[in-house]
Parts: sequence; C-alpha cells; structure tokens
Amino acid sequence: MDEERRSKSRHRVLKAGTIEFGGGAIDCTIRNFSDTGAALDVTSPVGIPERFTLSIKADGAHLICKVVWRKEKRIGVRFG
Repeated sequence: MDEERRSKSRHRVLKAGTIEFGGGAIDCTIRNFSDTGAALDVTSPVGIPERFTLSIKADGAHLICKVVWRKEKRIGVRFG
C-alpha cells in the first residue's frame, strides 16, 4: 500500500513562482500542487522563512504558506 502522507493528492505542474517575505523575494519553480500545499524548487532553502506568501504569476494567485519540510533544493509548504 502507498505510504502517502498527504490528505490531498498533488498534481505535477511546472510554474514560475515567487516567494515573498518582509521586503524580500526569491524566485522558485512550483513542481507539484494541491488544494492544501505544494513542493517548490529553490536555488537554496537558506534564508527562506517559515511563513511567506507564494505568488504564482500565471494564476495571479497569492497564497500564504508554512514550510513543512526542507531538502537541498526543494521545500514543501502547506497553505493557510
């Protein structure tokens, strides 16, 4: 059986995004996305705060995010 920890399945996407916080902004690539969270590719997770706004240019969306995990060049976030 699949050990899926997410309550909602994520859909693979490839969209440009911006991590915005306290006057700073870091470009990212959204790799997968669901109603409740996403995985973001970043150059480095260093300096990215626990909470930030994810701006998705293509959708005109601004989502409040909380970091739930960090890897070398990817972070997982939950919305809300």
